[in-house]
Amino acid sequence: MSDIKDLNNDSESFVSLSEAARINNVTRQAIYVAIKQKKLRAYKNPTRWIIHRDDLEAYRNLKYSRTKSMFNGELLFDNKKGFFSIQQAAKMLNVPYQKIYYATRIGLLKASRKGAAWVVHMEDLKKYQDSYLNRRISNFDEEIS
Repeated sequence: MSDIKDLNNDSESFVSLSEAARINNVTRQAIYVAIKQKKLRAYKNPTRWIIHRDDLEAYRNLKYSRTKSMFNGELLFDNKKGFFSIQQAAKMLNVPYQKIYYATRIGLLKASRKGAAWVVHMEDLKKYQDSYLNRRISNFDEEIS
């Protein structure tokens, strides 16, 4: 019971479920699910959930991010070593990500599956760009002239 009194006395340090959702740019349901999965610490004050700002910050720092994804103890998309996600590759080549998925599926672009993610190496991206993307552009230019 003393915990609830402490919570009431320091109300500026706490936010509601709706405020937490707005701060994190997610839905109220997403915040509620994080609480139920014990990923976000919250308190029931008597009829509504309240979240301490420090707990919200800790949750935000631990939140899942593709850039931090690991597979067998190594970074999945280690850009320094030349490994990229399908979405990153699409941005680099300035094409839709569906085009990259299709190219991997039909064998135009070499990619490997690590867990649930596809990983593309920079060398393979360059080969794909030179042999397929640049070739299509030059063929198009020849047709126009």
